[in-house]
Amino acid sequence: MTEPTPDISVVVPVFEEEESLPELARQVRDACEAADLDFEVWFVDDGSRDASWTVIQDLHTWDARYAGVRFRRNYGKSAALAAGFERVRGRYVVTMDADLQDDPAEIPGLVETLEEGYDLVSGWKQERKDPISKTVPSRLFNLVTRIVSGIPLHDFNCGFKIYRREVVEAIHVYGEMHRYIPLLAKWEGYDRIGEKPVHHRPRQYGRTKFGVERFVRGFLDLISVAFLTRFAARPLHFFGGLGTLAFLAGFVISLWLSIEKIFYNRYLGDRPLLLLGMLLILLGAQLFSTGLLGDMFIRQRMEDKPGYDVTETVAPSLREVA
Repeated sequence: MTEPTPDISVVVPVFEEEESLPELARQVRDACEAADLDFEVWFVDDGSRDASWTVIQDLHTWDARYAGVRFRRNYGKSAALAAGFERVRGRYVVTMDADLQDDPAEIPGLVETLEEGYDLVSGWKQERKDPISKTVPSRLFNLVTRIVSGIPLHDFNCGFKIYRREVVEAIHVYGEMHRYIPLLAKWEGYDRIGEKPVHHRPRQYGRTKFGVERFVRGFLDLISVAFLTRFAARPLHFFGGLGTLAFLAGFVISLWLSIEKIFYNRYLGDRPLLLLGMLLILLGAQLFSTGLLGDMFIRQRMEDKPGYDVTETVAPSLREVA
C-alpha cells in the first residue's frame, strides 16, 4: 500500500543546534496542524559535534514524521539542502534554518502565496533581528545580486522559502549556491518567483555559525552562477567575444606599429606598445580556442543527454477527430 503524499516537506539544515530543535519541531507541527497540512520534516545534521543527532533521533521516536540525515563531517548548507531535496515527498518543499529565527507560523502563509501561481516564494526579512555587522553587508550583497540576476528579490540570503517539488528536483545545489536557488530555478525555466515578508526573530540559543567571509564566497559564487546560467550552453559566445575583442585590439596596435616602421622607419624594439599588441593577439587566440573547446565539449555532452527538459507531451493520433 502506497503511503499518502504529505502536503509539506520541511528541510532544515542543522549544525550544532541541539537546544533549538525540540522547540522548532513543536512549532512546525503546531503551524501545519492548525492549517490542516500533512507534513514531514527532514533534519539534515551537517556534521554537528554536539548532541543534535541524538535530539533528531529522539524526535523521530516521538513522531515518525520527523526524519533525519547525518553527515560524517561539515559539508555546508548547500550540501544539507541537496540531501534533503533528494528525500522529500511533499507536494511543496519548505526550507528554513534551525536556529528559531524563522517563524514556522509563516508556513501556511507561504503556502497560500505559492498557490497564487508561483514556482517558488522567497521569504523577506523586512525587520531583521541581527547585528549591523550582518545587515549592512547583506543589503549590499542583495543589491548586487538583484542587478546581476535580474530577479527583483529583496532578500536572497533568507533561507525561509517554499518551492513546488518539481523545482527542487530540477536544480543542482552545491558549494555556496543555496543563496542563488531562485536564479538556478529561473535557469531551469521556473521563473514564476514570488516574495513574501516574513517575521524574523532574534536568536534564542547558541551563536551564529556564519562570518563575514561568507559574503566574499557569496560574491565569488555569484560570478560563477551568473556565468553558468548565461553561457554554460554556449561558452564560445563568452570566450569568443572576449577573444575577438582582444585579437582585434592587438591587430590594430600591431598594424599601426607596422605603418610607423614601414613609412617612418621608427625603431620599435623598445616600444612597450609592441609587446602589448603581441600579448593581446595571443590572448585573443587563446580565449577563442577555449570557447571553441567548450562548445565541442557541450556538443559531445548533448549527444548523450538533451539540453532541454520536457514537462508535457501531446502525442499524435491517426484517429480522426469528429
